[in-house]
Amino acid sequence: MNPRVTKVTYKHPYKLIIKFTNDELKKFDFAHYLKYPVYEKLNDPAFCSKVKSFQGTAVWDDEIDFSPDTLYLDSKPVLKTTI
Repeated sequence: MNPRVTKVTYKHPYKLIIKFTNDELKKFDFAHYLKYPVYEKLNDPAFCSKVKSFQGTAVWDDEIDFSPDTLYLDSKPVLKTTI
């Protein structure tokens, strides 16, 4: 099992800075997901900024989230940032 999300912050455009349970900081670019109807609301930066960590993943509302494994495996390490 991959580490889970403990903290998440939105960075414009279409990126998340994520802290995982193993204390890694990573950047997840979700721009290419916007072509899928389920992620349509994420085209709005104001809506994107409402992201939060919930039960080990990043969520926006009852309909939009990402798999914690996707977030971990498809993100890139961040050397230094504040979230």
